[in-house]
Amino acid sequence: MEPVGRIEGTALPVDRSDVDTDQIIPAEYLKRVERTGFGPFLFDAWRKDPDFILNDKRYDGATILLAGPNFGCGSSREHAPWAIEDHGFEAVISPSFADIFRNNCLKIGLLPIELRQESVRALMDASLDDPETRIEIDLDTLTVRAPGLDETFDMEQFTRWRLMEGLDDIGLTLRHTDAIDTYETSRAAWLPSA
Repeated sequence: MEPVGRIEGTALPVDRSDVDTDQIIPAEYLKRVERTGFGPFLFDAWRKDPDFILNDKRYDGATILLAGPNFGCGSSREHAPWAIEDHGFEAVISPSFADIFRNNCLKIGLLPIELRQESVRALMDASLDDPETRIEIDLDTLTVRAPGLDETFDMEQFTRWRLMEGLDDIGLTLRHTDAIDTYETSRAAWLPSA
Protein backbone atom coordinates (compact mmCIF):
# COMPACT_ATOMS: atom_id res chain seq x y z
CA MET A 1 0.00 0.00 0.00
CA GLU A 2 1.29 3.45 -0.90
CA PRO A 3 1.58 6.08 1.86
CA VAL A 4 -1.32 8.54 1.91
CA GLY A 5 -0.68 12.10 3.03
CA ARG A 6 -2.45 14.54 0.81
CA ILE A 7 -4.92 14.02 -2.02
CA GLU A 8 -5.77 16.83 -4.38
CA GLY A 9 -7.97 16.59 -7.41
CA THR A 10 -11.36 16.97 -8.96
CA ALA A 11 -14.45 15.10 -7.81
CA LEU A 12 -17.21 13.01 -9.31
CA PRO A 13 -20.54 13.74 -7.56
CA VAL A 14 -22.82 10.70 -7.27
CA ASP A 15 -25.82 12.41 -5.73
CA ARG A 16 -27.59 9.33 -4.36
CA SER A 17 -28.27 8.08 -0.84
CA ASP A 18 -28.03 4.49 0.41
CA VAL A 19 -25.80 3.29 -2.42
CA ASP A 20 -25.18 -0.36 -1.65
CA THR A 21 -22.23 -2.53 -2.57
CA ASP A 22 -24.21 -4.38 -5.26
CA GLN A 23 -24.81 -1.05 -7.00
CA ILE A 24 -21.11 -0.22 -6.66
CA ILE A 25 -19.97 -3.57 -8.11
CA PRO A 26 -22.62 -6.13 -9.15
CA ALA A 27 -22.26 -9.72 -7.92
CA GLU A 28 -21.75 -11.05 -11.45
CA TYR A 29 -18.23 -9.55 -11.45
CA LEU A 30 -17.13 -11.15 -8.18
CA LYS A 31 -15.78 -14.27 -9.87
CA ARG A 32 -12.38 -12.68 -10.46
CA VAL A 33 -9.61 -14.09 -8.29
CA GLU A 34 -7.35 -11.04 -8.29
CA ARG A 35 -7.94 -7.69 -6.60
CA THR A 36 -7.51 -5.63 -9.76
CA GLY A 37 -9.62 -5.16 -12.85
CA PHE A 38 -12.88 -4.19 -11.16
CA GLY A 39 -12.78 -0.50 -12.15
CA PRO A 40 -14.50 -0.91 -15.55
CA PHE A 41 -17.50 -2.46 -13.76
CA LEU A 42 -17.94 0.32 -11.18
CA PHE A 43 -21.65 1.31 -11.07
CA ASP A 44 -22.17 -1.05 -14.01
CA ALA A 45 -25.98 -0.95 -14.15
CA TRP A 46 -26.10 2.84 -13.87
CA ARG A 47 -23.44 3.28 -16.55
CA LYS A 48 -25.83 1.80 -19.09
CA ASP A 49 -27.65 5.15 -18.87
CA PRO A 50 -25.65 7.53 -21.10
CA ASP A 51 -26.63 10.42 -18.82
CA PHE A 52 -25.11 8.82 -15.70
CA ILE A 53 -22.42 11.17 -14.43
CA LEU A 54 -19.60 8.63 -14.65
CA ASN A 55 -20.14 8.65 -18.44
CA ASP A 56 -19.60 12.43 -18.57
CA LYS A 57 -16.10 12.97 -20.01
CA ARG A 58 -15.74 16.22 -18.04
CA TYR A 59 -15.23 14.08 -14.92
CA ASP A 60 -12.55 11.83 -16.42
CA GLY A 61 -9.57 11.71 -14.10
CA ALA A 62 -11.52 12.63 -10.97
CA THR A 63 -9.72 11.25 -7.90
CA ILE A 64 -12.42 11.96 -5.30
CA LEU A 65 -15.88 10.41 -5.25
CA LEU A 66 -18.63 12.47 -3.60
CA ALA A 67 -21.60 10.45 -2.34
CA GLY A 68 -24.82 10.75 -0.40
CA PRO A 69 -25.39 9.37 3.10
CA ASN A 70 -25.05 5.69 4.01
CA PHE A 71 -22.66 4.97 1.16
CA GLY A 72 -21.48 1.36 0.87
CA CYS A 73 -24.39 -0.24 2.72
CA GLY A 74 -25.56 -3.76 1.94
CA SER A 75 -23.19 -6.70 1.81
CA SER A 76 -19.68 -6.79 3.20
CA ARG A 77 -18.03 -7.33 -0.20
CA GLU A 78 -14.55 -5.89 -0.23
CA HIS A 79 -14.79 -5.76 -4.01
CA ALA A 80 -16.68 -2.45 -3.74
CA PRO A 81 -13.68 -0.45 -2.46
CA TRP A 82 -11.46 -2.39 -4.88
CA ALA A 83 -13.63 -1.24 -7.81
CA ILE A 84 -13.62 2.37 -6.62
CA GLU A 85 -9.85 2.37 -6.16
CA ASP A 86 -9.25 0.49 -9.42
CA HIS A 87 -11.26 3.13 -11.27
CA GLY A 88 -8.79 5.75 -10.00
CA PHE A 89 -10.46 7.25 -6.95
CA GLU A 90 -8.28 7.86 -3.91
CA ALA A 91 -11.01 9.04 -1.52
CA VAL A 92 -14.76 8.97 -1.00
CA ILE A 93 -16.45 11.87 0.79
CA SER A 94 -19.91 11.25 2.25
CA PRO A 95 -21.98 12.27 5.27
CA SER A 96 -21.93 8.62 6.43
CA PHE A 97 -20.64 5.18 5.47
CA ALA A 98 -21.61 1.63 6.30
CA ASP A 99 -19.08 0.44 8.91
CA ILE A 100 -17.83 -2.61 7.00
CA PHE A 101 -17.41 -0.58 3.82
CA ARG A 102 -15.43 2.08 5.73
CA ASN A 103 -13.14 -0.56 7.22
CA ASN A 104 -12.63 -2.26 3.85
CA CYS A 105 -11.63 1.11 2.38
CA LEU A 106 -9.12 1.80 5.12
CA LYS A 107 -7.49 -1.61 4.66
CA ILE A 108 -6.50 -0.73 1.07
CA GLY A 109 -5.68 2.96 1.54
CA LEU A 110 -8.89 4.37 0.02
CA LEU A 111 -9.89 7.28 2.27
CA PRO A 112 -13.51 7.31 3.48
CA ILE A 113 -14.00 10.89 4.68
CA GLU A 114 -17.14 11.83 6.61
CA LEU A 115 -18.21 15.47 6.44
CA ARG A 116 -21.38 17.24 7.46
CA GLN A 117 -24.30 16.82 5.04
CA GLU A 118 -24.20 20.55 4.20
CA SER A 119 -20.49 20.37 3.34
CA VAL A 120 -20.93 17.36 1.05
CA ARG A 121 -23.87 19.12 -0.62
CA ALA A 122 -21.70 22.23 -1.17
CA LEU A 123 -18.91 20.10 -2.70
CA MET A 124 -21.40 18.32 -4.97
CA ASP A 125 -22.95 21.59 -6.10
CA ALA A 126 -19.53 23.11 -6.78
CA SER A 127 -18.43 20.02 -8.77
CA LEU A 128 -21.67 19.98 -10.74
CA ASP A 129 -21.30 23.69 -11.55
CA ASP A 130 -17.62 23.33 -12.44
CA PRO A 131 -16.14 19.84 -12.95
CA GLU A 132 -12.66 21.41 -12.60
CA THR A 133 -13.30 22.40 -8.95
CA ARG A 134 -10.28 21.28 -6.92
CA ILE A 135 -10.62 19.56 -3.55
CA GLU A 136 -7.72 18.90 -1.20
CA ILE A 137 -7.72 16.27 1.55
CA ASP A 138 -4.86 16.63 4.03
CA LEU A 139 -4.43 13.62 6.29
CA ASP A 140 -1.77 15.37 8.35
CA THR A 141 -4.15 18.13 9.45
CA LEU A 142 -7.36 16.07 8.96
CA THR A 143 -8.75 18.82 6.75
CA VAL A 144 -10.77 19.02 3.54
CA ARG A 145 -10.36 22.25 1.58
CA ALA A 146 -12.15 23.50 -1.52
CA PRO A 147 -13.32 26.92 -2.67
CA GLY A 148 -15.54 28.15 0.17
CA LEU A 149 -14.84 25.11 2.38
CA ASP A 150 -12.23 24.42 5.05
CA GLU A 151 -13.45 21.64 7.33
CA THR A 152 -11.83 19.11 9.63
CA PHE A 153 -12.81 15.46 9.84
CA ASP A 154 -12.22 12.71 12.39
CA MET A 155 -10.03 9.66 12.03
CA GLU A 156 -8.70 7.26 14.63
CA GLN A 157 -5.03 8.11 15.23
CA PHE A 158 -3.59 4.62 14.69
CA THR A 159 -5.47 4.33 11.39
CA ARG A 160 -4.23 7.77 10.32
CA TRP A 161 -0.63 6.84 11.19
CA ARG A 162 -0.92 3.50 9.35
CA LEU A 163 -2.26 5.21 6.21
CA MET A 164 0.43 7.88 6.28
CA GLU A 165 3.08 5.17 6.65
CA GLY A 166 1.55 3.07 3.85
CA LEU A 167 1.06 0.04 6.08
CA ASP A 168 -1.70 -2.45 5.38
CA ASP A 169 -2.22 -5.53 7.61
CA ILE A 170 0.64 -7.39 5.92
CA GLY A 171 2.92 -4.36 6.14
CA LEU A 172 2.21 -4.07 9.88
CA THR A 173 3.11 -7.74 10.34
CA LEU A 174 6.32 -7.44 8.30
CA ARG A 175 7.54 -4.68 10.65
CA HIS A 176 8.08 -7.55 13.15
CA THR A 177 10.05 -9.88 10.87
CA ASP A 178 13.01 -10.10 13.27
CA ALA A 179 10.77 -11.06 16.21
CA ILE A 180 8.95 -13.61 14.04
CA ASP A 181 12.26 -15.12 12.88
CA THR A 182 13.52 -15.27 16.48
CA TYR A 183 10.37 -17.03 17.60
CA GLU A 184 10.46 -19.49 14.69
CA THR A 185 14.09 -20.47 15.36
CA SER A 186 13.63 -20.86 19.10
CA ARG A 187 10.36 -22.78 19.30
CA ALA A 188 10.21 -26.47 20.10
CA ALA A 189 11.30 -28.79 17.28
CA TRP A 190 8.23 -30.99 17.69
CA LEU A 191 5.95 -28.11 16.59
CA PRO A 192 5.01 -27.96 12.89
CA SER A 193 7.23 -25.76 10.75
CA ALA A 194 6.24 -23.45 7.93
